[in-house]
Amino acid sequence: MLTSIIPKLPMRSKAKTRDFYVTQLGFTDIGSADFDNYLLVKKDNAEIHFFEFKDLDPKENYGQVYIRTNNIEALYQVMLDNHNPIHPAGHLQTKPWGQKEFAMLDPDNNLLTFGESI
Repeated sequence: MLTSIIPKLPMRSKAKTRDFYVTQLGFTDIGSADFDNYLLVKKDNAEIHFFEFKDLDPKENYGQVYIRTNNIEALYQVMLDNHNPIHPAGHLQTKPWGQKEFAMLDPDNNLLTFGESI
């Protein structure tokens, strides 16, 4: 019965969050109405929603999303070529749990981990 799951993450600024995901990461804004306090983005089959939380302290935000991919090395190279900020501890690595992964933080400290089964 379940068909998909869509994470909802906090954002302080819709404009900054939209710019990061659309301009830097290549997502598309799929919101059919322009609500000041809500944002919907999608890239391929990955969709993420954001809700406004103006008082969010990024240092206290533990929002996380794991995004599966089928070509991790190419995606990682695109991120590097576009000068996207890879997390200092999140460079492309093969993990003991059978995944190849890398990670980055968005402007509100939401952790995005990209992974591919090996």
